[in-house]
Amino acid sequence: MKTVKVTGHPRLYRRGARYYHRAAIPQDIQASYPKAEETFSLKTSDYKEALRRVREAAAEVDCKFDHHRRWIAAQAKPLDSLTDAQIEHLAALYHASVLEADEEIRTEGYFEEEPGEPGTDWERWDFDEHAEELEDSVAHTRHLYARGRMDIFFMDEAEDILSWDGVELALSPGSPSWRPLARALQAAYLRAGKDQQLRNEGEIVPTPTVDSLPSQADGPASEVRQGLADNGQGPLLSSVAKEWIAEKSLSWAPKTTNDHRTTLDNFMTVVGDKPLDAYAKADGRAFKSVLMKLPSNWTKQKPLQGLAIDKAAERADELGMAPMSGKNVNKLIGYAAAFWNWAAKHYDECPPNPLNGLKVAIKKRAREERDPFTLEELRAIFRAPVFTGCKSLHHWRQPGTLVPRDSGMFWVPLVALFTGARMGEVLQLYVSDVKHEHGIDFIDINTDGDDKTLKNSNSGRRTPVHPELKRLGFLDHVEKMRQQGSQRLFPDMPMGKDGYYSSVYSKRFRALLDALKIKRGQNAFHSLRHNFEDACRNSGISKEIMDALQGHTEAGMSARYGSGYTLETLNDAISRLEYRGLDLNHLYPDA
Repeated sequence: MKTVKVTGHPRLYRRGARYYHRAAIPQDIQASYPKAEETFSLKTSDYKEALRRVREAAAEVDCKFDHHRRWIAAQAKPLDSLTDAQIEHLAALYHASVLEADEEIRTEGYFEEEPGEPGTDWERWDFDEHAEELEDSVAHTRHLYARGRMDIFFMDEAEDILSWDGVELALSPGSPSWRPLARALQAAYLRAGKDQQLRNEGEIVPTPTVDSLPSQADGPASEVRQGLADNGQGPLLSSVAKEWIAEKSLSWAPKTTNDHRTTLDNFMTVVGDKPLDAYAKADGRAFKSVLMKLPSNWTKQKPLQGLAIDKAAERADELGMAPMSGKNVNKLIGYAAAFWNWAAKHYDECPPNPLNGLKVAIKKRAREERDPFTLEELRAIFRAPVFTGCKSLHHWRQPGTLVPRDSGMFWVPLVALFTGARMGEVLQLYVSDVKHEHGIDFIDINTDGDDKTLKNSNSGRRTPVHPELKRLGFLDHVEKMRQQGSQRLFPDMPMGKDGYYSSVYSKRFRALLDALKIKRGQNAFHSLRHNFEDACRNSGISKEIMDALQGHTEAGMSARYGSGYTLETLNDAISRLEYRGLDLNHLYPDA
């Protein structure tokens, strides 16, 4: 269908019965402007109404041109530094965006049990899994923040936030403001993490509304051409997408808006910009196929920089780059699917959601992420050379006569098995953390030390020493380390470059499983924690006591019900804990 010029305004055109705004891009901004011309439907077939609308549209488009000129100028002359007020405002924007994303997850809802029929729901988080991952992330960030150390993630976030809608600043690469900005984002993330944990407890924490950065012009929108396709009845996806983004951006945080817009732009790059009624399931499959080839943060991967999403996927596949996780694939599919759900409510021409049912099948429960070790696997682990006799501390996988009872390689798995403690919690123990009160020996899991971290403030606890650990000689090891003047209970377990003892030990434990040929995709050191849970259930220990022993006590519980379970109560429970069928007599000191 031919587009013809109409008198009355230099930008007024008609295609069939419908009127359009059409403007060439000014020459001074053509090189960087995101499209070839500003053409879109005025959504009327009435000439007088079209004249009114084209005047308004022309003024808006001219503003966009001016905004783009200012953006070009900003890129050409990047700022040497940011003011304290700008950094503070950016941190507030970041804090709001994290809570906005969290609110979206809660609005969608968590899976309480198994999901419904396959293909009928988008990927949702399991509540416990989400809470646990949040606690891990916050604990790690708090550890770095307290020490003035910078996670590269927040350096990337600092670069990213400057490109958000309503911000769009350019900062010189050597600016001294990069680190203060990244640290401010660290602090904002910790505040948001605390807010999310309050939400996990059922507290009402509103998502704050933060205006765009003051005194900054709007940058160029990532929009594509609009209007009707020459061979289609319905509106182009790009035209409808503009309406969707405009509506949602009123309530979305800038980052949320940017994430959804970018994903939809990528969708159109893969399958094309077509009338709504021209899309089908094949388009959804094509988009999913591309996503499954891309690595995480693919736009920041050097081999892929500057490539369109489809070309980047091909290149990543050629290079054998590790693809992003299934959760990330599902998140991006969900962003695009959200548009189609909205479009179906607003347009008769909208087909069935082309992305419906295409999520990647992944495990949704934290328990499913790591299986407990089988009884046979536990027997194999505790009959390995490092427990029964190895060649040397260096050659601990080879059989020999040395039983390294002074080493963490011997004790860490045993302590974890009989306490349910996490790897890091065991590795960082001090000699002084093993205490005796009221006739009860117990391990005090705490953060009393610069090299200690806990998953969250509720993870600190007192766990009685299991009778089997005593029979194995654990208290003798404690006393020996005390006599040697050692601060740490397992001084031969080094700290990794990232500040965590677990980063080194986890590789050693993985090597142990590999040497025993029992490594599976679903087992790891954390499996011992699941073994402890199973043993608690099989030994008649209540879930509440089990949670207290493992540091799962909910925040706020002690404030309402006192200081928690008494040491005597916990000791009674731990004394009843048994691993049926697992005989460790061969590890006793006098064996």
